[in-house]
Amino acid sequence: MSKRKVRMGIDVGGTHTKAVAIDNDTFEIIGKVQVPTTHDSEQGVAAGVVECFQKCLKDNEIDPEDVIFLAHSTTQATNALLEGDVAHVGIIATGGKGVSSLLIKGQTKLGNLPLVTGRYIETHTRYIDKQNLNEASVRKAIQSMRAEGAEIIVSSEVYGVDDGEGEKLIAKVAKEEGMNVTQASEISKLYGLTTRTRTAAVNASILPKMLDTANSTENSVKATGIQAPLMIMRGDGGVMSIEEMRKRPILSMMSGPTASVVGALMYLRASVGIYFEVGGTSTNIGVIKNGRPTIRHAELAGYRTYVNSLDVRVLGVAGGSMVRADHGKLADVGPRSAHIAGLPYSAFAKEEDIEEPELYFVTPKKGDPSDYCAIRCKNGKSYTITNTCAANVLGLTSPEFYAHGNQAAAKKAMKPLANYLGVSVEEAARQILSTACAKLIPVVEELIAEYKLDSDQAVLVGCGGGAAALIPFMGQAMNIKYKIPQNADVISSIGVALAMVRDTVERVIPNPTEADITAIRREAVESVIKLGAAPDSIETVVEIDNQKQRVSVSAMGSTEVKTTDMMKAVDEEEAEKIAAESFGNKGQKIELAGKTDAMYVYTQERPEKKLGRKAKVTHAIRVLDQKGFIKLQTAQGTVMDSTISALEADFKKLFDELSTYKGDVIICPDLFIVVGGRIIEVSGVSNLEQGIGIINAEISGMPAGETAIMIGIRQAI
Repeated sequence: MSKRKVRMGIDVGGTHTKAVAIDNDTFEIIGKVQVPTTHDSEQGVAAGVVECFQKCLKDNEIDPEDVIFLAHSTTQATNALLEGDVAHVGIIATGGKGVSSLLIKGQTKLGNLPLVTGRYIETHTRYIDKQNLNEASVRKAIQSMRAEGAEIIVSSEVYGVDDGEGEKLIAKVAKEEGMNVTQASEISKLYGLTTRTRTAAVNASILPKMLDTANSTENSVKATGIQAPLMIMRGDGGVMSIEEMRKRPILSMMSGPTASVVGALMYLRASVGIYFEVGGTSTNIGVIKNGRPTIRHAELAGYRTYVNSLDVRVLGVAGGSMVRADHGKLADVGPRSAHIAGLPYSAFAKEEDIEEPELYFVTPKKGDPSDYCAIRCKNGKSYTITNTCAANVLGLTSPEFYAHGNQAAAKKAMKPLANYLGVSVEEAARQILSTACAKLIPVVEELIAEYKLDSDQAVLVGCGGGAAALIPFMGQAMNIKYKIPQNADVISSIGVALAMVRDTVERVIPNPTEADITAIRREAVESVIKLGAAPDSIETVVEIDNQKQRVSVSAMGSTEVKTTDMMKAVDEEEAEKIAAESFGNKGQKIELAGKTDAMYVYTQERPEKKLGRKAKVTHAIRVLDQKGFIKLQTAQGTVMDSTISALEADFKKLFDELSTYKGDVIICPDLFIVVGGRIIEVSGVSNLEQGIGIINAEISGMPAGETAIMIGIRQAI
């Protein structure tokens, strides 16, 4: 009898570290546990990770040999940078002589890199021109910087992206000297010497601490008998091996918020939306567009890096944010949370404990304002009032949500504050949530505008234990649909357990050819195979940014080819119902414009009436996969059926039809090709040849007669 296969995911939050165990064949959650996050341990948060997975194994009687996948997100890299727990970095730069050396020296002499908290990464720099670069000169530079306090070395060569031999020599000598080293060209292949060197320096600064954590965690995992390799969540939505993390720990920055959106996308039939990870203290906000989270290069203390990370905005308001009041008025909500003040939420109290409550004010931390609200009851117990309490007062939570509490207790606790404000209990709750959401709404509006989302199509996706405390009220206030997925409280852990191996290869190439695109795609695929992805599971996304002359290919694949998906397939009738709901049931007829073996493409006519003119008819489009997930949606577009053999000619025809000409400038359309269970995106190109290059790189080897459905979207001038 075959044993079950188990996937385990562990998410490290600010308050709790949570683990889930998922059956690999059925995607059923077979166990979930949580322990306090171990910020104060000698091993840092790694101690909680180890405790959490060991408890999950024991409590759910999981045989270590059954675990085929184990991964965790980590706050260690982010925390090290926030807290200034970083190593001193020695930088050895190399390049030409004469005038060029002056420019290179200026670009690689970073000085002290400031961190968010006012601390900094201390760097020391030496320059050796290529003619004088040898083992002796490198050794001398390393020894002099070590005397100045350098603990780790960065090697950075002006043309290291193309050559890198100088960087390799520096790395070799550094290792002989017993020092860890980061090669700048191994962190990024993009030009831009200053940014590349800075990114490498940040990576190097956290490397010693991350190595200690990686070693202790891996040893603890092996001691339990788990044979599966330990994987680490990346900030761009994938996982990497712990061996890769030992070289590029900087890639794990922002892996916590990443995990939540990966988990949400597994459960929600939405391709456009604003997602929230609502914890007790802070809320992370980002965008889902075309079924994927939006990614950009991360910034550190205002400096750009070459690290791909989710575009996440972090705000100090969440489910546990405490209420502040002064002079009979509501002053603010947050940023301090209930657990910082050491007070329980009134919404989670027993009704009988809230007797004769009296309002008083507290100072959660030294230096904080003394206007944070708390109540003291007849029995001597104290509680605080939070966004979660306000949401329970207004009946915005329900039993399936983690934030659901005791409405009667919350109302009784709210009464003294309502009296202080001179309003009803319900009005006090509304004022609290309005104040909290007033901080979130401008960020949502900014993201909708920045990523050109259709607000009538967007969905607010609430994740995290505090989601129900804020998202229902936000949805009502903004008149936007919202969803809170099943198991929202452990959605991040689910995201870690289900994440795929991912890597991104970026190159600066002006006017890339089809051969350039094919070569970069091949490199990305080979990279994720080395990291443990099954070759048959790999998919790629090609992006071209002509303004920055950059080609980017992201490759994703599973470490284990899954035999069963987590949801049953939908038939055509069910798919049409899902599409109709997404279209908004505006009354117009819905048509199946095309389908592949694994995708449905639906359209709905949208007449635009213009005074004195003939009504123009456009088509809204929804693309659904066989599980009923909406993978692509647009308010208007054009659909064309094709095949692999005819795709290039049909693509040219649709591209020309939807291109807009303004003087000598061509505004190219966005096109998407639905093939099998994939959507090939062709956007951001500056000419037809680039689009054809992307397509040919993606469809190489596909049968000539296979169906291909094209969707074109004209771009506004």
